[in-house]
Order: sequence, then C-alpha cells, then structure tokens
Amino acid sequence: MKRRIFTGGRLVIASHNPGKVREIADLLEPYGASVTSAGELGLPEPDETGASFAENAALKAAAAAATTGLAALADDSGLAVLALGGEPGIYSARWAGPARDFSYAMRKLEKAMAGKADRRACFVCALALAWPDGHVEIFEGVVDGTLVWPPRGNRGFGYDPVFLPNGRSETFGEMGPEEKHEISHRADAFRKLVDGCFRT
Repeated sequence: MKRRIFTGGRLVIASHNPGKVREIADLLEPYGASVTSAGELGLPEPDETGASFAENAALKAAAAAATTGLAALADDSGLAVLALGGEPGIYSARWAGPARDFSYAMRKLEKAMAGKADRRACFVCALALAWPDGHVEIFEGVVDGTLVWPPRGNRGFGYDPVFLPNGRSETFGEMGPEEKHEISHRADAFRKLVDGCFRT
C-alpha cells in the first residue's frame, strides 16, 4: 500500500514530554515541518488504552490531529527487559509514578532485576503520523542493549542512564544528542518514517 506523504507546513508533536519533543523536533528540522507540541497548545493527554506501542502512538496522534486540524506525530516508546517478560514495556512512564520521577523508576527496575543474571533489554519506539481525516501511518524502531547499575550520565531522559547499547561503552545518559540520534530506537523509527512519508 502506498504511503501518504507529508507535504510540509505545521506539524503537531503529540507529546507533553519536553525531552521527547526536543529529540523529535531536532530530527524533523530538515524536512520543512513547522513544529509545535501538544503541551504548547494545551491539548489534553489522551488515555493510553492500547495494548502495544503502535496502538498507543496511533491513539495519541489521531487525537491531536482531530483536535487541531493539523497533521500530528506521536511517539510511544519504552524499555522492554527480557528477564522481566518485556516489562516495563508500554508502562515504562507509569513506572515513574504521577511525578514522572525516573530516578524512582530506575530504582524500581533494579529492584525487579534482583537475582536475575540476564540483563538484556531493548528500547522500542513506535511513531504514528496522523492526518485530520483519520489516516495514520505507523513505523517502529528498536535498539538492543543491556542494563547497567548504578545509573551513568545525566543526558537524555527516562531510563537512558541505565541503558548501554550493544557495541558501545557509553550509556544513552552519557552520550551527546548527535551520537544518540545515530543509533537510538527513535532514530531507527524516524528513518523509516522519513523514507515512507517525507521528501527532502
């Protein structure tokens, strides 16, 4: 099926997470999108009732597009840990509690890993691009790695300080934005999005 092309103009990033908005805006810069965010527009955060990253991303993008009458891009992403059966997964943000305290979430994660030798994990990202008529395109990206403890670095956001990508010596929390953009789950999904829906 042929992908729908984003032809430029205003684009809503359907997120209230400043770190996520900043990363996506940086990635979108070359593609003629005039970016604003759901937070800046005062849009409500829809309930994430989907059973997967893709379903939640589509739900958020479609809600923002319908409300604003603009194309909207939503990300749903999280950390999946093999020894925990894929948790925290789609509940990655919820593990941080109402205050979105990821220091707490990382401690909770390390407690859950007690006694488990297998520390393999991956970050997963689903990007959904929605139009006001209800059309949605979805792209997924993954980066594999292992969990480290204690947390290392204060860059990035979320679980970045405890995630060491395969083949690297620095966690996402230690990497500069450019290096992270080269290999991250979000960058992987974004490359697929650009190939499918954007023209330089």
